[in-house]
Amino acid sequence: MLSDVIDLLADPVDGTDLSAGDEQWRTVVSESGHSYDVARQGYVTLVGGSGLRYSGDDASMIDARETFLSGGHFAPFVESVTHNVEAVLDDAALGADARPAIVEVGAGTGYYLSHTLDTVENSRGVGLDVSTAAAKRLASAHPRVGAVVADAWSQLPLRDSSTDAIMVVFAPRNAAEFARVLSPKGEVVVLTADAGHLAELREPLGIIDVEKGKVERMIAQASGHLEPVASSQIVEFTMNLDQASIAAQIGMSPSARHIHPDVLRERIAELPDSMEVTARAAITRLKPLR
Repeated sequence: MLSDVIDLLADPVDGTDLSAGDEQWRTVVSESGHSYDVARQGYVTLVGGSGLRYSGDDASMIDARETFLSGGHFAPFVESVTHNVEAVLDDAALGADARPAIVEVGAGTGYYLSHTLDTVENSRGVGLDVSTAAAKRLASAHPRVGAVVADAWSQLPLRDSSTDAIMVVFAPRNAAEFARVLSPKGEVVVLTADAGHLAELREPLGIIDVEKGKVERMIAQASGHLEPVASSQIVEFTMNLDQASIAAQIGMSPSARHIHPDVLRERIAELPDSMEVTARAAITRLKPLR
């Protein structure tokens, strides 16, 4: 709920602190007088004067994401992200009474963030996503999640040094803002698709492969703000997917925007009833330059 994380949030226009506008939490207001409506589903849109530059995943993509992830196909990715967030918090030695603040950028339905909050005792989370369709799901994903519609490429609606760990799972990265909002011992945990991810589906479905050197470019782009804590770790496993699961996986990805639905259905129908598909990604911990 927003009430659990309001002390982490900031006005996207001027960075001043936010608080509840009334007892019913129908609005949140900043010290500078800006007011933001809380949607009936429980999320709030915190965007500066220029507004959102893009809308993010639509409702059909969010439905597909919910369907695919709830099948447990990416469970090793989820476990790895959570394990690395735990390691970040252990290294920070926050103390027994701490309430670790975990932010997920591009949180979608809140699947990864909810799992991490369930695992990390006394934690609370902020899920940021540009998609209002995602925010509607995210707001009810976990009792300790505050759902916020925000643009990852703009100033994040978070207070300086407020965040103990940031999770980024196949989502945009804003290194300068991450460095600003992280606490002194905070870190970013990034899961990045690596070459070979979904390799068996690329040719038959006409999907572009993950470019080589993606992780190295991500690290280079973050330089000046963030640096790796250690070498990236590869997480690779095999999934047994039926045609419905394959359709959901593609439907939740950018490929859904580039392949006509009728064409995609025809191509999936030509696949075996079930097939082994490789999942491969790199997980990287980054800390701010201090």
